[in-house]
Parts: sequence; structure tokens; C-alpha cells
Amino acid sequence: MNAENKETVKPLTPQEIQSINNFYTAWKLQQPDMLDECCVPDWKDIPLGPGQQEGPQGLKDIMNYFIAALPDVEIVVHEIFGTHERAGVRAEFRFTHVSDILGIPATGKKASVPIHEFHYLKEGKLTHTWHMEDWFGLLSQSSAWPLQTTN
Repeated sequence: MNAENKETVKPLTPQEIQSINNFYTAWKLQQPDMLDECCVPDWKDIPLGPGQQEGPQGLKDIMNYFIAALPDVEIVVHEIFGTHERAGVRAEFRFTHVSDILGIPATGKKASVPIHEFHYLKEGKLTHTWHMEDWFGLLSQSSAWPLQTTN
């Protein structure tokens, strides 16, 4: 392949990295309205939670729920990787389990829930986010799902 036919993969732009950082900083600062700065108005959260409204407002409502139930909740980002308009994030929710959450009784203990998210961006803002959280891990940490052994 000659140099004329080579396509160069572009890195994430500084604006894209800032939008991704702001997306998670909104949790740390407990300021859901920061989502308006980093997401397009018709941003897609995939999958939506039960009863979740579409767009940034849907996530703002979820954030407010978690902030009220778990006052020290934050997302700690471990890694951001990707290329222009595409990014992956490895992170985790950290909080003290002081309230019942998702039907899991409070333990009063520190807990963490790993998350993996993939973002599409356009013009420096998030347009889509696919996410997966390890809520099963919270069941294990809280002993709400004790291991059963058979002999």
C-alpha cells in the first residue's frame, strides 16, 4: 500500500477528552447539569434504565437518585482510550452503601461497581453512550447474594 492510500487514525481531540472528563466529573461534583455541556440534547443512553427518560435529563434524574441515596457517590475513571469520535472508558462507581439501592439493603460499607462505557462523539460532544455496570458485584459485596455450596 502506498502512502497516498493510507488512512491515518486520528486521536481523540482535546475537546472530546474534555467532554468525556466532564461527563464523569458531573458525578464527582454532584452537578448533573454539567451533562448539558458535554452531551448533545438528543444524547442516547443505551440501554435505558426502567422508566428512564431519554436524553441527558434521563441520566440527570438517575444521578439525583444516586446522589440522594448515596451522598458520597462518585465515578473514578481508570482509563480513557479511543480514536476521534469513538472512546472507551474503564471506571467504577465508589460509594458508602448507606441506603437501600436497587433493592439491595444498606450495609454501611464502602462499595464499588465497575463500569465499562463506550461513547460516540460528534463536534466534541457525546451523542451515544453504551454502558455496562457490574451490579452483580454489589450483590456479592453486600452479601445479598451469598454463595451456596453443595456437598
